[in-house]
Amino acid sequence: MSFRRLLSSWLCALLLVPTAFSRPPGAAPDARSSSSRPPSVATEKSPEPGTVVAGLYRNTFFSFSYKVPVGWVDRTRDMGELGGPVTAAHAGIKEPRVQEKSLVLLSIFERPPEARGETPNSSVVIAAESESVYPGLKNAAQYFGPLDEVATKNGFERLGEPYDFPVHAQPLVRSDYSKELGTTAIHQSTLVLLRRGYAVSFTFIGESDDEVTQLIAGLAFRQLAR
Repeated sequence: MSFRRLLSSWLCALLLVPTAFSRPPGAAPDARSSSSRPPSVATEKSPEPGTVVAGLYRNTFFSFSYKVPVGWVDRTRDMGELGGPVTAAHAGIKEPRVQEKSLVLLSIFERPPEARGETPNSSVVIAAESESVYPGLKNAAQYFGPLDEVATKNGFERLGEPYDFPVHAQPLVRSDYSKELGTTAIHQSTLVLLRRGYAVSFTFIGESDDEVTQLIAGLAFRQLAR
């Protein structure tokens, strides 16, 4: 399953599944620790799934980390299973088969998907897709063509053209979207980085621009070695 189909399924779930109320005070956080993730198996050509330790997701292959908000639900394994074994790293294969598969690195939601509420279920999805799926892909901005199609089909409107959006001196390209949903709205921002033969996308969804900005603030990069 390509990331475009995966993203479409994810957006449909956000729109069709009622979102949740806040987690009850004192409830234990739902984000999984590294012990529940698939083992990190990586080669020069196949990225690792990454690990969550003490609320911080780390991926050494792509040299970034993401701070998981307290109490959020980690559904990374569920999203990966939606498309089957998405890479050699998830399948535990020593010789990677990097073809038309996408790797869901992190998929977290503010609420459990089955819980009900009146506000959008804020979420963060980070994925990597082989550049070989997109012949002629030369820069991150071009990756938004397919993503725009997915967003438009799901009722989102793109707010302007993609633009440069560095994070901790790491150059990325960003595109913003919005969708009216009853008396509220869904705001989405996607950041894209081309790295080590992959298009790495960071998608943030919230009920306001301020919330999306706060979610993006959890993303950090260290110096990337070529």
